[in-house]
Amino acid sequence: MEHLLPWFALKSIPGIGNLLFKRLIDRFRSPDQVLEASYEELITVQGVTERLARAINRHRTAGAAEKELNTALKNKVGIITLNDSNYPRLLREIPDPPPLLFIFGTLLKTEDRLAMVGSRNATEYGVTTTKRLSWELASMGITIVSGMAVGVDTAAHEGALLAKGRTIAVLGSGLGRIYPAVNKDLFNRIIAAGAVVSEFPFHAKPESHHFPMRNRIISGLSLGTVIVEATLRSGSLITARLAAEQNREVFAVPGNIHSFKSAGTHTLIKQGAKLVENVGDILEELSLQGEKETAPAELKGRNSVKRLPAMTGAERQVVESLDVYPVHIDDITRKLGQKPGDLLSTLLQLELKGIVKQSGANYFSLISEPN
Repeated sequence: MEHLLPWFALKSIPGIGNLLFKRLIDRFRSPDQVLEASYEELITVQGVTERLARAINRHRTAGAAEKELNTALKNKVGIITLNDSNYPRLLREIPDPPPLLFIFGTLLKTEDRLAMVGSRNATEYGVTTTKRLSWELASMGITIVSGMAVGVDTAAHEGALLAKGRTIAVLGSGLGRIYPAVNKDLFNRIIAAGAVVSEFPFHAKPESHHFPMRNRIISGLSLGTVIVEATLRSGSLITARLAAEQNREVFAVPGNIHSFKSAGTHTLIKQGAKLVENVGDILEELSLQGEKETAPAELKGRNSVKRLPAMTGAERQVVESLDVYPVHIDDITRKLGQKPGDLLSTLLQLELKGIVKQSGANYFSLISEPN
């Protein structure tokens, strides 16, 4: 505990963010030496103002810092400092690495990691594509990193777990605040097969400003970041930008050109992101190797979809007008020229047959692409 307390103490001083914390450690080598440094020594560090130098000189370990450390230890949280030999090498290389990493599970010193992120409100296409790519990569020994959000993030973790591979979740909250709560079971399964990581205090809430900070860790841990389904204002594009700034590879999975949910990924491709059609595109760019295995049935492509139930002519006409991307019923009505009442009845029958699903208010899509 004694060697960890100075890290918590220095972190608690107002005005010392992650970037400045790293500069101080680079200059003085440890928090103890920072706290013992003279005013004249401190102001030689870029970003340290006269006011901050005085604040560091006057600082005494606050009760809050001790409480935060004791809470982590009481809850059996693993704590890795920036000076620890187990601190992830790639993460240490970014300009503003977290001084402290709180961990449930295990981080391995030698493992190839790839981040996969995307829309929370993902389509069937986004979920199945993510899960398939994640499964293949994890089967080859690559650790999948994501943010445990619903949608694409969850699919990325699930694919890795299905392959019995390793996966890491980076939270925008403390480890004592599972967010989203619906992923409590996934949280526990990830711990057993990898790690759940946070830089925030144990009981920290999932504040909105935490998530861009979380995203830099996701990309910072990884050799590259794969974006699957992102709108033009998606948080996933922040992760892509951070990955590029960290000199990491950025990959994008193309989607439907008519879907706003893929507008962000298409923009990334136009800007130079590597287009991903299969895992080979990723492995080639990162100079990684792996042997491809046979995917389980639930991850097979369209040629392996089970035979569809018998359909009427009207039902088949509706199916042929749909895609794996949700379409509003008004658009389907205009396309087919049918009466709304008749169309709703047909869509209901297709839902009951497990061919079509409704997502949101009057949006419909195929559950899987028919043969």
